[in-house]
Amino acid sequence: MQPDLPLAAKQPATEKQIAYATTLAQRHDTKLPQGITADRAALSKWIDAHKAPAPQGRFSDYPSSKQVAFAERIARLKRNPVPPECFRDRALMSRWIDSNKPR
Repeated sequence: MQPDLPLAAKQPATEKQIAYATTLAQRHDTKLPQGITADRAALSKWIDAHKAPAPQGRFSDYPSSKQVAFAERIARLKRNPVPPECFRDRALMSRWIDSNKPR
């Protein structure tokens, strides 16, 4: 039996997170809250609150090019085509990838 791990074990922020948060803080002419880099989840929430919203438009619900490329790689490996409707819906593509990716 394994010992119980604390549910809210804080992990430090990654270097990429810190660099992105620092850039956002400079753009908004503000400072990062003190000690926030010690908690990955807290820094992630701060980033979400301060980053620019994703652009909305005709193609905003379409899967990203990286998503499509990954799905096509999986399809080649499994010799199973990606359903055409997945190319028009980001969430549907994500579900297809999750259910078909190699384990």
